[in-house]
Amino acid sequence: MSADRQRGAVAEDSFAAISRIGTKLNSIWLQHTYPFAEFGRGVSVDYSCDIRRSRSPAIRLGNDIYLASGVWIDVEPGAPGPEPKVVIGNGCAIGRRCTILARNQIVLEADVLLGPSVLIMDHEHECSNLEKPVHAPGFAPGGRIFIGRNCWLGIGAVIACGSGDLSLGRNSIVGANSVVNRSFPPFSVIAGNPAKLIKTYDQQTGKWVRASG
Repeated sequence: MSADRQRGAVAEDSFAAISRIGTKLNSIWLQHTYPFAEFGRGVSVDYSCDIRRSRSPAIRLGNDIYLASGVWIDVEPGAPGPEPKVVIGNGCAIGRRCTILARNQIVLEADVLLGPSVLIMDHEHECSNLEKPVHAPGFAPGGRIFIGRNCWLGIGAVIACGSGDLSLGRNSIVGANSVVNRSFPPFSVIAGNPAKLIKTYDQQTGKWVRASG
């Protein structure tokens, strides 16, 4: 290895070490100073994540959760009801630049994996009065989102619920850049805009079966 490459590798390792220290200190700071509904053991929150102190009482984080750089978790002010609005279960990993925006409730069960730039949003902007500026009317009531354990959401996927309940069954896979606006059963492979069922897992044969139609 040349001297220039060696110096570059040392600089890269040093920056990575500083980043890890920053993330560790940030996680400790959040755990001890933010009034989260729950902040579990082994939670790692990158120092660049955006979680407001005023929103933290409506957020529950389980054990062994990883939030990568640039993650934004927010809860609409004045959201109805006393229960946590964002619930992230044990072992979940949230990829870079993911956004979770809740008004009612968004639940990720254990071991859910989000690729980079995933958006999960349980409400939408109100647009019934077109005479007002787009930012003025506020938000529609929206619904609730439940993502079952061991699901994998590919890069750029969008999970959006305008009303009612949207449920993604356990062990499901969402293709990259897909837009999910309705519920799907467990063991599904879904993709597209809007997302459609591509395959299901047959537990008796142990094989993925292409969906009819």
